[in-house]
Amino acid sequence: MAAHKNGSLIHIINRASVFFKNGSYRKRILLTSLKPVQCQRRTVSSIGDRNTNLTPHLSSNLAGWSYNELYELSVKDPETFWGSIAKERLTWNKPFDQVRDCEITSGKINWFLGGQLNVSVNCLDVHVAKHPDRVALVWERDEPGTEVKVTYRELLETTCRLANTLKRHGVNKGDRVAIYMPVSPIAVAAMLACARIGAVHTVVFAGFSSEALAGRIQDAQCKAVITCNQGVRGGRFIDLKPTVDAAVKNCPNVQHVFVAQRTTNPTPMGKLDIPLEEAMASESAQCAPEPMGSEEMLFMLHTSGSTGKPKGIVHTQAGYLLYAALTHQYVFDYHPGDVFGCVADIGWVTGHSYVVYGPLCNGATTVLFESTPVYPDPGRYWETVQRLGINQFYGAPTAIRLLLKYEESWVKKYDRSSLKTLGSVGEPINHEAWEWFYNVVGDGRCPLVDTWWQTETGGVCIAPRPAEKGAEIVPAMAMRPFFGIQPVLMEEKGKPISGNDVSGALCIGQPWPGMARTIFGDHKRFVDAYFKPYPVPFAFVVLKEDPSLNHKAVVKELRGLVAAKIAKYAVPDHFLVVKRLPKTRSGKIMRRILRKVAMEQTGDLGDVSTLDDPSVVAEIIKAHAQKGAVINYE
Repeated sequence: MAAHKNGSLIHIINRASVFFKNGSYRKRILLTSLKPVQCQRRTVSSIGDRNTNLTPHLSSNLAGWSYNELYELSVKDPETFWGSIAKERLTWNKPFDQVRDCEITSGKINWFLGGQLNVSVNCLDVHVAKHPDRVALVWERDEPGTEVKVTYRELLETTCRLANTLKRHGVNKGDRVAIYMPVSPIAVAAMLACARIGAVHTVVFAGFSSEALAGRIQDAQCKAVITCNQGVRGGRFIDLKPTVDAAVKNCPNVQHVFVAQRTTNPTPMGKLDIPLEEAMASESAQCAPEPMGSEEMLFMLHTSGSTGKPKGIVHTQAGYLLYAALTHQYVFDYHPGDVFGCVADIGWVTGHSYVVYGPLCNGATTVLFESTPVYPDPGRYWETVQRLGINQFYGAPTAIRLLLKYEESWVKKYDRSSLKTLGSVGEPINHEAWEWFYNVVGDGRCPLVDTWWQTETGGVCIAPRPAEKGAEIVPAMAMRPFFGIQPVLMEEKGKPISGNDVSGALCIGQPWPGMARTIFGDHKRFVDAYFKPYPVPFAFVVLKEDPSLNHKAVVKELRGLVAAKIAKYAVPDHFLVVKRLPKTRSGKIMRRILRKVAMEQTGDLGDVSTLDDPSVVAEIIKAHAQKGAVINYE
């Protein structure tokens, strides 16, 4: 993820290849674990930015500096850069006395040492003191036209009542709390309530199975769970409480399950269960915030690891909050009064950073989207943009590719003139989707920022914005590193590569405040996963249904293509031809399963409940076991 200033090797941050093009970066999914980079001259036509950013005003000490000057300072003198910004942009109980103390080879990452603050104060109290009736949340519920608006005052009161409820039932500083809830104001309040009392939240996507939920609760050693009776999505009721009931049977550490009511439908209550709204009603609307050290845990978020066991990625207080807020403001050109529309679920890091913490730290109005892109029809996103007056729209290429299959009239029938910036997140965006998003949704006038980052980075690392005034945006390219992010190319043995028309692995050359600090309970795994060289690649190949195709000939051609287009060192040692790949219901390839197959570790594949068709796993294992199915090239 990052490297010490001596340039030591760091693991690559994204499971994609990234192409340098005159200081720009383009993402492409390639094989299963290959992450190379190639430098060459730009060949894609550029698009001018009609709504260019103003010069960033990061702090009083840096006022008037250009983007290029700020970026150079951020990588050459990060103590001055981040120190001046953190002092002014965050509210501290106790000022920090050291900006950073990092030693990457051991995974030691510390920022703003000696400082104390409370994240919920920075997201709520500071704004309530200035504009208590500003709308903090717009809950776009499943049924169009039934949105609920929550002011900063109301959100603070709800957060404090929930925080006091947790404290009354024995949840204290340092305890872990699992949140298994749909996108809703009470879910946001649950996250902020944990932050207020110093508890550590781990949000689990409310579509995961009881097995997946139990694994995450067990890994985090959670003391309590917060959930809802049901979720509502796409016109359907989804039972959540029974999933929690099944999960906690295998989680002896759980002492209480707090149950909120999303619907009026009754749900059975057991001896661990506490009706959340009833408990909150008797609590005070004030709760003293717990002063937290800058490097104490704020939350953990689990990602699926190659071993099948989820990794509890740990983020801490000050550095994460500052980075989320800064990227939210400058990547998306957010200004006070804007309505920020990130349609991600809070169960993912995108929801943490750009639905909750980044926008709220900046005093923004942020949209909570409960529904789906096609409910009740394919115009749902754009009807919501019109009705709520959304200024920045941030979504996933998967949804964009789904929507571009429908007629453009589903977009153009709605007024989208409020839009100022479009954003893409979660995976590489192909050219067809990019052009449709930019030209049809944005009418060719809104900058489209393709963002490159993931759970471990805490926030956007590479994106077209911020940049100098008038800087071009190239379709389907992330392009420019954010402040403090120093991309470096590494060769296979971990030595830096310089020059043009060269290829290598994309790493980040020094630590930044928003990056993860460890894997909960397994720091060695953290170091091994992110700060050491990666294996050689293994290719899974899906061929077109053509009986005339010769497998060996196709693989030979693929080998030549990889060598010519990327680099000879990137040619996989193994090619396995399969009929199909394991994909989730949203269309994403579950690469950890492929890694297990490649490493011949299929005894424990972990949770496969999110696969669209789990039977594909047996097909791939069978293909791998067949003699001659794997073609080696020495």
